[in-house]
Amino acid sequence: MPATQDDLYRTFADLGIETVTVEHPPLFTVEQSQGLRGTIAGLHSKNLFLKDKKGALFLVVAEEDAAIDLKKLHERIGASGRLSFGPAELMLELIGVTPGSVTPFGLINDPEGRIRVVLDARLAGDEPVNFHPLVNTATTTIAPADLLAFLRATGHEPMLLDFSAVPASPDL
Repeated sequence: MPATQDDLYRTFADLGIETVTVEHPPLFTVEQSQGLRGTIAGLHSKNLFLKDKKGALFLVVAEEDAAIDLKKLHERIGASGRLSFGPAELMLELIGVTPGSVTPFGLINDPEGRIRVVLDARLAGDEPVNFHPLVNTATTTIAPADLLAFLRATGHEPMLLDFSAVPASPDL
């Protein structure tokens, strides 16, 4: 059974992580979430659940405006061949969320560490970051250092990648 929002908040409390959560109507895309910018401060993200040719899984967590070239990303992250989106069924099984709710907080549901995390270096800076807390009807703000602590506590050491360092020929 996947972790619930309450399980997630308990994990934050157990780790001494302070967060702020704002409830809102369901949001499925970056464009929809941009309407909340006046009420939720900090950086916002796009989160991609991807797999390579050999079935290795990746969660790419990038600043919402980052240019991600899916045709070349595999070279930068050490994947086997080009990347494609992972199936919704596998996403639900491994991170306990459905499309539109993808979040690094879902890694609480991957204790075996099957998913490799690629984190935009900008999200590891000083500015607070925002993610869905396992559902797309809320947004949780967390300090970058606390996000890293959470990821490590779930057994996921993120690969930091500077998406702004590559000339854009974006797919996303």
